[in-house]
Amino acid sequence: MRVFLVLALLLMFFPACRPSAAPTGISNRPSSVNGVPLETFPPTKPIENMSWMLFDGETNENKSMQRIKDFRGKVLILDFWATYCPPCLEEIPHLKQIQEKYKDELQVIGLHVGGTEDRQKVPDFYRKLQINYPLATPEEALTRFIFGPNTEIPQTAIFDRNGRFVRKFAGFNEQIKKEMNETIDKVVNSK
Repeated sequence: MRVFLVLALLLMFFPACRPSAAPTGISNRPSSVNGVPLETFPPTKPIENMSWMLFDGETNENKSMQRIKDFRGKVLILDFWATYCPPCLEEIPHLKQIQEKYKDELQVIGLHVGGTEDRQKVPDFYRKLQINYPLATPEEALTRFIFGPNTEIPQTAIFDRNGRFVRKFAGFNEQIKKEMNETIDKVVNSK
């Protein structure tokens, strides 16, 4: 009887012991509804103090640190990307257009999250795509807050003129582009 019970328990738990599939790193689905993230982690420090280290897109040399609160009065778009990410390649020309359209009202910051090996490819990538906004490396607290458990890229976070988190998008496609444009227009025009 005991052997049967042990076997039954083993069979019951065996399917749960299989390894999970590898995570997918790229997505085209939005990760928020009505401006509320579907999955997020609570911030580990005040959002306004979350920061990134700027680097020169041409040389990869570190420049200076910036924080969300440094952009009070402007709409801030933080785009988390890597050179190996196809949706990132699609999104960057759109972000360049947004930066040009709203240059006095808004600032895009490209936050590279591709790791040190990918960072070496950034200068060629920067020149090829003629990126017209600053590039930086985000601090862990900012990445953790924006990504939550969702590590897919690109992820694009929009903050209003007061530094309040408005909305996040994961991936990039025509629907996300449309929703992103609507959100940005609304935030830029609410003064």
